[in-house]
Amino acid sequence: MSTATGKGAGLPSGKTKNAPNPAARKLVNGLAFYIVGILIAIVMFLPFYWSVMTSFKPDEDMFSMPIRWIPTSFTLEHYVKAFTTVPFGLYFWNSFFLAATGVVLNLFFGSLSGYAFAKLKFKGNSAMFRVLLAAMMVPGIVTMIPSVYVLRHIPLMGGNDLFGDGGMGLMNSFWGIILPGASGTFAVFFMRQFFLTLPSDMMEMARIEGCGEFRIFWNIYLPLTKPALATLGIFTFQAGWNSFLWPMIVLNDPNKATIQMGLQAFSFNFQTDYGPMMAGALVAILPILILFLALQRYFIQGIAFSGIKG
Repeated sequence: MSTATGKGAGLPSGKTKNAPNPAARKLVNGLAFYIVGILIAIVMFLPFYWSVMTSFKPDEDMFSMPIRWIPTSFTLEHYVKAFTTVPFGLYFWNSFFLAATGVVLNLFFGSLSGYAFAKLKFKGNSAMFRVLLAAMMVPGIVTMIPSVYVLRHIPLMGGNDLFGDGGMGLMNSFWGIILPGASGTFAVFFMRQFFLTLPSDMMEMARIEGCGEFRIFWNIYLPLTKPALATLGIFTFQAGWNSFLWPMIVLNDPNKATIQMGLQAFSFNFQTDYGPMMAGALVAILPILILFLALQRYFIQGIAFSGIKG
């Protein structure tokens, strides 16, 4: 009786002696994934860490070579200088007022328009929405000069006559910042996508009961959009808070400057005072960080549900 001999003798059918172990391969792939992820996270985190440490470093430690990732001593001098060199508290309030007002207006008008596009049947619905999508593709820098012209010559505002001449219109006023972005195209698109995920049966039942359209929107559908509203609120607040170019063009009064414009004060005569600038920048990101931490649960839900239906 012959016995099996040779290179694969005694092994189960279909397997060879050097076949890779699936469990070992999965472990190696998992380790490689986490190693690469950790390296990318470290690279992304280093600039922020350097900013934080720089805001606490003495001046002589900022550009020492090799780089001192941990300061030899900690100081709050840069934070004091940031608030005393310029009226940083006033700039902080101006930015907060503009960003918060923009959030309120975008949430209301964006959700109202999104509801109309998603749930109401009217002539030109699809055509108007396509125009809205096309407007999203136009860079803001393209419409900046026409926007300035409209604000400058708006009738009966800022000393202008009925024909828009004789005054400054809405230039150098907070309304010149608020009104152009009161209902952004992204807000309308984002809320429409969320309203499409909600059933229309509730709307039909409410109409049978005699509810008006605005009451249906306000009392029935809007409370269901908390995740989308939280997500849109974070995006809108971040955009308004970080806005720099448009406020710099519209606002000429130093008492109306925003926090982003205030950070520019630490760069002058081709030199930059990095300590106060880093301290001011860290203070500037606190509202966005607090807002995200407070609304992160709704933020994740809004990202998960928005855009499901087209």
